[in-house]
Amino acid sequence: MATIFPEAPRIGMVSLGCPKNLVDSERILTKLRSDGYALSPDYAGADIVLVNTCGFLDSAKEESLEAIGEAIAENGRVIVTGCMGKEAETIRARFPQVLAITGAHAYEDVVGAVHETAPMPPNAFLNLVPDSGLKLTPRHYSYLKISEGCNHRCSFCIIPSIRGDLVSRRPDAILREAEKLIAAGTRELLVISQDTSAYGIDIRKEPRAWKGREVVPNMTDLARELGQLGAWIRLHYVYPYPHVDQVIPLMADGLVLPYLDIPFQHAAPSVLRRMRRPANEARVLERIHGWRAICPDIAIRSTFVVGFPGETDADFEYLMEWLEEAQLDRVGAFRFEPVEGAAANALPDPVPEAVKEERYARLMELTARISAEKLAAKVGRTLDVIIDAVDTESGGATGRSKADAPEIDGEVHLRDAGHLVQGDIVAVRVEDADDHDLFGVPLG
Repeated sequence: MATIFPEAPRIGMVSLGCPKNLVDSERILTKLRSDGYALSPDYAGADIVLVNTCGFLDSAKEESLEAIGEAIAENGRVIVTGCMGKEAETIRARFPQVLAITGAHAYEDVVGAVHETAPMPPNAFLNLVPDSGLKLTPRHYSYLKISEGCNHRCSFCIIPSIRGDLVSRRPDAILREAEKLIAAGTRELLVISQDTSAYGIDIRKEPRAWKGREVVPNMTDLARELGQLGAWIRLHYVYPYPHVDQVIPLMADGLVLPYLDIPFQHAAPSVLRRMRRPANEARVLERIHGWRAICPDIAIRSTFVVGFPGETDADFEYLMEWLEEAQLDRVGAFRFEPVEGAAANALPDPVPEAVKEERYARLMELTARISAEKLAAKVGRTLDVIIDAVDTESGGATGRSKADAPEIDGEVHLRDAGHLVQGDIVAVRVEDADDHDLFGVPLG
């Protein structure tokens, strides 16, 4: 008579917030799968649901609480982790039935809570997949986290109190992970951290050997080595420190994508001081012009905060003039909102909500015009595009140029592309553009 083994418990996951949280979710699920747990794509089939929360803004916290409530309503057995885990009392006050709560990137704590609340049955049929990293992104692109934490103390941000100070990963460990991802089909690596420019300052005296070469733990050396692995390398969360200038020649040489995601946040010196950020906007403009002289195709995206306490009409006009000169390719903006525990909450002269809305609308109108003009200038050019999705019935496909990161920037919509597959990198002739996307046809 055949022996019937019980199935291992099944784990569901809801991952909220930034790509750094997504990488945390991938690591947690990879460990649980290596321990034999199965994964569930929905609430109904899960024995436990993990909710990886975001706590950057109060609105994000509310979204996290709503996700916890939905998971409890649909399943009932919920473990909470992530940035909002530091506010366990708030979570338990609303959802006392939560099984366990852990903090950000607390991988061992999360896994331990799963083992405790959903232990393996004796002689369970295990779903072991050793040495295989689980990805929550499509096969052809992957996020590569190079450090945790942040040494900045921006007055509007509580991330250091959640994730701690900067802790850089060893460069050889990062490069090994990158190699494995590329061997598994990754065509684009998106380098992420809280502060990518600061990578390695905590381990700068600890160079590592890699393929017979010594790699110094800093952003430039790491980017150069990553660029030799054969995939697109895209840099996110780059603070404009002086040494960023050293990466631009790597972009011009094709080792790194000509793309910088820099969180400028504002331009007016008085606002930057209250934000506790470097007030060097004039020098930054000079450097942007210098970057474009070296690498004309460089795309720069950024985020800005409007309505920060004490922001005057003159401050906002300064920002608008700065943006007109900077000609950034992609811009996102936030209306300032207090975050519990942030120093900015105590600043005087709050900006009225109606003024925030008016300034936000004006900024987005300006930056949308600049983006549209930059996209229109690409009509008639031939660009490399990585394919994200193909519709074989219509013969269409969507992808992204080197200037577009997944989910946050624009897309390239293709006709006569039904023969392509996800992950292809093809030359595309751009035929048209709107205020956000490009339209074209693959060549050859």
